[in-house]
Amino acid sequence: MRSAAAKRAKGDAGPAAATRSEMRPKRVTASPLWRLARLLAAALLALLLVQLIALDRELRSTFEGRKWALPAHVYARSLELYVGAPVSAQALQEELDQLGYRAVDEPHSPGHYRRRGDQFALYSRRFEFSDGVEEARRLNIVAGEQITALADASGAALHLLRLEPMRIGGIYPAHFEDRELLRLSELPALLAEAVVAVEDRHFYQHYGLSISGTLRALKSNLSGGRLQGGSTITQQLVKNLYLSAERSLQRKAREAIMALLLEWHYSKEQILEAYINEIYLGQAGRRAIHGYGLAARHYFAKPIDELELHELALLVAVGKGASWYNPWKQPQRALQRRDLVLAILAREGVVSAAAAQQAQRQPLAVVAAERSSYNRYPAFLEWVKQQLRHDYRDADLRAEGLRVFTSFDPRIQQQLERATTARLQQLEQQHNIAPGSLQSAAAVVRIASGEVVAMLGDRQPGYAGFNRALDARRQVGSTVKPAIYLTALEHASRYTLSTLVSDRPIALTTDSGELWQPQNFDKQSHGELPLFAALTRSYNLAAANLGLDLGIDRVLDTLRRLGLQREPELHPALLLGALALTPIEVAQLYQTIAAEGFYTPLGGIREVYDANQQPLRRYDYRVEQRFSREVMHLLHYTLQGVMRDGTGRRAYQWLDERVASAGKTGTTNDNRDSWFAGFGGDFLGVVWVGRDDNGTMPVTGSSGALPIWAETMANIAMQPLAFGVPPGVEYAWVELPQQLLSAEGCRDARFLPYLTGSAPQQLSECGRAAQRRSGDWLAPLRDWWRGRSD
Repeated sequence: MRSAAAKRAKGDAGPAAATRSEMRPKRVTASPLWRLARLLAAALLALLLVQLIALDRELRSTFEGRKWALPAHVYARSLELYVGAPVSAQALQEELDQLGYRAVDEPHSPGHYRRRGDQFALYSRRFEFSDGVEEARRLNIVAGEQITALADASGAALHLLRLEPMRIGGIYPAHFEDRELLRLSELPALLAEAVVAVEDRHFYQHYGLSISGTLRALKSNLSGGRLQGGSTITQQLVKNLYLSAERSLQRKAREAIMALLLEWHYSKEQILEAYINEIYLGQAGRRAIHGYGLAARHYFAKPIDELELHELALLVAVGKGASWYNPWKQPQRALQRRDLVLAILAREGVVSAAAAQQAQRQPLAVVAAERSSYNRYPAFLEWVKQQLRHDYRDADLRAEGLRVFTSFDPRIQQQLERATTARLQQLEQQHNIAPGSLQSAAAVVRIASGEVVAMLGDRQPGYAGFNRALDARRQVGSTVKPAIYLTALEHASRYTLSTLVSDRPIALTTDSGELWQPQNFDKQSHGELPLFAALTRSYNLAAANLGLDLGIDRVLDTLRRLGLQREPELHPALLLGALALTPIEVAQLYQTIAAEGFYTPLGGIREVYDANQQPLRRYDYRVEQRFSREVMHLLHYTLQGVMRDGTGRRAYQWLDERVASAGKTGTTNDNRDSWFAGFGGDFLGVVWVGRDDNGTMPVTGSSGALPIWAETMANIAMQPLAFGVPPGVEYAWVELPQQLLSAEGCRDARFLPYLTGSAPQQLSECGRAAQRRSGDWLAPLRDWWRGRSD
């Protein structure tokens, strides 16, 4: 055999040499299909990574930014208590009940009170006002017809106490979600523990997903059963905050990824806090109740930190299904679920077995369903919205969580609603009118500030439809007449209260060619009579003759100065109320009269704060003197005469005879509209009664609108008009036609006010004697108000 070396020398490599190159690893060339698959996989991975980054960015942006569109919440006035405040014991109890205070044997925490006769032991709530914080504290109050004593728990007298204002409604986002945002530290510790124990007892151990829950849901979904969720708190929050209600595996996968991301970025406490504020817990009309904070007020009318164990358990129970466990519609089902929650809490050691059993013996204790209405006072809230839209965008009102503090007075509103309901029902029964045919609208205004404190847009309290107080323009009838007489009294050289005016028939052709021939209500004319008597008795012919003598344009100018914003046609019928106004517009005219000639635009908003309790705007009222106090004093005297001797005298079936008031009735042609506008020393009220179809009624201003006004004012203890006389006014006894007077002993005279220098020189001897006897020159006027003859 040849050696290997020899073979190599001869060039004979042999088998080994021949395969040397073959022994090297051969390069494997990938097929085109395989290369495409790898490329697609890389692209898909990149796409998933991009989507994951975008998903993560969306999640963090929403969670760290504004998660929710927060509605503007509107508050009533806060009730101020001080010695002498006109708040009766009954009124104080009603206020506390409306605020959600609970009557107990002994107040031991905020939101509790005890009443024994006129004495109240109260534990008030903390509230942050614009000028400081009113801390929660124990108080003792004595209230008869007014507050007679106010002291803290130690017995030290207090000068002032402000109860927290009632939340009366809101301006909601387009989806009508409402919530009261609370931090976890502000919630009862028991609530957080209960939510975790019932909804996700492994919440603090998992990373956003429940493996067993997910597998169980996957099995059910793949087998064609009922689609299920993973049921962790984190997944529920993701579903509610970020995802639609679609039920699919794709959505569940997205939910799982987002739950993991949420747990990666945020603490358990942050996630739980968001969940507690987001969960859906009920419905109030179109308004959706989200979060436990708002649900406490919705179901129990009190803040969440005042809830007891059985009440907290009910809220947690409702979280399982707000419709299914609705305590008003399904009380038995809700009670069973609540008791199950309590049993779970005992089993998990959150509460003791004894505490759970005691709580299970409690009733549901939810408030009446109507108290949870999303806007209980729609007419006033619409008034607030109209004013806010002058200063804020609608989007901000519905999303920025503004806090709006107003002049609204729930106590006055309640009395207005009661009087309206009772009087309209009575009118329909007395006159055989179909029930529900009559409608009404009204506004009550605080004279000193021009603030609207109550408003009714429909006879049905809480009805959120057509707001007649703001939008129903109806002819005002005789309520326009004070403007005519005010125009005359400003011309003291021509007109005083004792100047004779003509109540004789008129017939004239207008510019349009029509014949205008007004009549008095009694179809009679009354010759010549003093100016004050013509207004007191509301004679149409006297008003028309006087208005034509003055000039319609001058009367219209007076209406503008009183506050009229519209531009009516200069037609003679304007003098008798052929002017279509809304109740709030009539209130604006009479506000200037009641305020002794000082014009103040009507309002209702006091302050606006942002969601962080920072002040945005304070609405101070504006005052402009447009008429002299002296001339207004003469008009006030005459309008008081309307109430004592004229068309308004029926008011004293309800009012105390000692309460001086002023006002004017109004009735339009064929009794289509019934009006009354009147005021005392502190409040002005305007009431309209009519039919939506503009049909006739068997009632006048005196029999329709006036009783509603009088009953309301009597129940809110309206203060009487003061007898203060401006420096430029003097009173004098003047002789008058005997047919105008009824007082015995001095039948030929009347004690009337005049602008200084305009009083007649020839006074009644009878009047002089009466003045000498009294020793007090205002005594005859006071006697007239008390209904006594001199």
